[in-house]
Amino acid sequence: MAKRKQIFVLDTSVLLYDYNAVNNFQKNDVAIPITVLEELDTFKKGNTVINLHAREFIRYLDKLSGPNLLQQWIPINGPTHGKLRVLSDEDSTTDANKIFGSTKNDHRILNTALKLKESEPKRPVILVSKDINLRLKARAVNLQAEDYETIRIKDIDHLYKGKTEVRYEDSSLISRFYDEGGLNFDQVQQDEPYKNHFYVLRNHSSSAMGYYNAHSKRVEPIKQQKAYGINPRNAEQTFALHAILDPEVKLVTITGAAGTGKTLLALAGALEQRSQYKQIYLARPIVPLSNRDLGYLPGDINSKIDPYMQPLWDNLGVIKNQFSESSKHFKKINEMVETEKLKIVPLAYIRGRSLSNVIFIVDEAQNLTPHEIKTIITRAGEHTKVIFTGDIFQIDTPYLDAQSNGLSYLVDRMNNNSLYAHINLEKGERSELAELASKIL
Repeated sequence: MAKRKQIFVLDTSVLLYDYNAVNNFQKNDVAIPITVLEELDTFKKGNTVINLHAREFIRYLDKLSGPNLLQQWIPINGPTHGKLRVLSDEDSTTDANKIFGSTKNDHRILNTALKLKESEPKRPVILVSKDINLRLKARAVNLQAEDYETIRIKDIDHLYKGKTEVRYEDSSLISRFYDEGGLNFDQVQQDEPYKNHFYVLRNHSSSAMGYYNAHSKRVEPIKQQKAYGINPRNAEQTFALHAILDPEVKLVTITGAAGTGKTLLALAGALEQRSQYKQIYLARPIVPLSNRDLGYLPGDINSKIDPYMQPLWDNLGVIKNQFSESSKHFKKINEMVETEKLKIVPLAYIRGRSLSNVIFIVDEAQNLTPHEIKTIITRAGEHTKVIFTGDIFQIDTPYLDAQSNGLSYLVDRMNNNSLYAHINLEKGERSELAELASKIL
């Protein structure tokens, strides 16, 4: 007996997250409530990725639909996919507006899906939404609901960490590691490691830090380096700085909780390489309070984004305070800011640009979607290095979580590439008080 095709009803949140979502349901059919189109229309204007996705889906629908999308099912992409239809009938027997005591767009979407379920009794109808509350309401009215998981890390607990600790009984091995300038990978572990993977080698009395050089196929020593007055305080910070300063590595991700030194190390490493690049760009996603757009703030774009970029300035201040105000290093930072060699840029304005000969640091990257991450990296021109930092468990953006945010997606997809290095920072180094709060509260 042939398996019945399912019908997936997509919520607005899915299309704002991935405008190409309708193509990801194989041969099943996809329905879009008319309310979703009305909501997408309100998101068309603006420069965020959400605005882009709204425009792209509306254009896609315009090319696909013709005049009959409200009357019939239209093939999405030939025989390899199902069909698509826009639904306008909300007159379901079960009225979500009455059940939940208010008339709102979420309830109209529920009513549309419920009406479709009534008219297609032999086919499974499933509401797909990134909105947890809407999924809960759907289940409350006996409507199957799922999260959109096409771009989602299945096992976040085993996300690549970038580091392995290896213990040895042979006390001579670490001495040989330094004397011979490294060890063949099979002396460290049985299977060939990921490219640029980091190691802590230990025996009873000594330890060493190294990384896997895929060109030599050896685990080679890492020396502790200093960057613009900032000294790494633990092995993971040493690994992070090594990746930042390695000219062969063009893409770096640094994850970890607040206070582990992610942003500080990225900034210090970039400043240390200031003579090798034309500019240093700093950015972080803007997540306005109560989802209010930047337009409500007074002033030009720099005035609007400055409050959101204050943590970057704070970290820059920490680096400056390593030196006296009369020192050339202190003055150099001020000069770089004034001449825009060190510049904070809004992420929304990089689309379409080619970023050549720059170091681009993106802080709080866990608040980016996979599409935004891809957009940023594909802007990289010749002699450009991109550094993403963030805490994948501290998400401030609606419809993203530890498994679906762009930073997790990047770490999961990019590991074992010679141009890429990743390290997860575990130990807080901000202060004893911050470390205590992190552990206890």
